[in-house]
Amino acid sequence: MKGPKQLIAQTIQLALAPVFMLVAIGNIMNILSTRLGRVVDRSRILQERHETTSGPEHDAIVREIRLLDRRISTISQAIRLLVLSALTVGLVVALLFIEEFAALDIQVVVALIFMLAIGFLMAALLLFMRETRAATDALSIPETYLEWERKL
Repeated sequence: MKGPKQLIAQTIQLALAPVFMLVAIGNIMNILSTRLGRVVDRSRILQERHETTSGPEHDAIVREIRLLDRRISTISQAIRLLVLSALTVGLVVALLFIEEFAALDIQVVVALIFMLAIGFLMAALLLFMRETRAATDALSIPETYLEWERKL
């Protein structure tokens, strides 16, 4: 029979992988928060210009505001999924300790919750990819600036 110290050491070793996942989730959340801040700042600038423009310039501003609104929504949704992923990973770690110290057989439950955490993470990463794609698609450099006719 294992002693309490051995149980704690073994459980901590089991919990390390989910804890590293928490670190990765935190880093992704940091990236998304930074992107969200930049998008919000840009939307505020465009909202100020909205009332002072007309014609094609106004239409361009409205199109960009609509794109920024979609990007804000996508980033916010990704952040929510990352938070859900982090919470479920935390639950996995807690259940690992409960399983050991209460001598319960809940490995299937722990595995299912961990898979749910991975699912939330994957969904968030897909939204992150969608948002970066939207940002990239919105950034089109006019041909005149590229000066393709010149040999450089």
